[in-house]
Amino acid sequence: MLIRKSILLLGLVALLAACGEPVPAAKAAYVGEWQAANMYLSISQDGSVAYKRVDGSTSKSVNGPLQGFQGDNFEVGIGPMSATFVVSVPPREVEGRWQMTVDGVVLTRQE
Repeated sequence: MLIRKSILLLGLVALLAACGEPVPAAKAAYVGEWQAANMYLSISQDGSVAYKRVDGSTSKSVNGPLQGFQGDNFEVGIGPMSATFVVSVPPREVEGRWQMTVDGVVLTRQE
């Protein structure tokens, strides 16, 4: 019974992941792995997003499909289990490295 529930849960997760949008060409600079000392953000071309932020002894993580962009900001997840990431400075090249500011944190794209 436990194996059946696990398989069903994995299928549901795969189905939800398929509900995302690919990153539009105009936002291609967002694609990649971005890091700061306390934050990690991965955005793939197919619209899969993984996020983790550590603040002291607490951490927050979000893994899910990209739902779209509103200006520079983007939304990840499904329904009530979604999060909006506020991008105050969109991706730009600074001294040969790509950076963007998300939720107040300056992230650098890993090459």
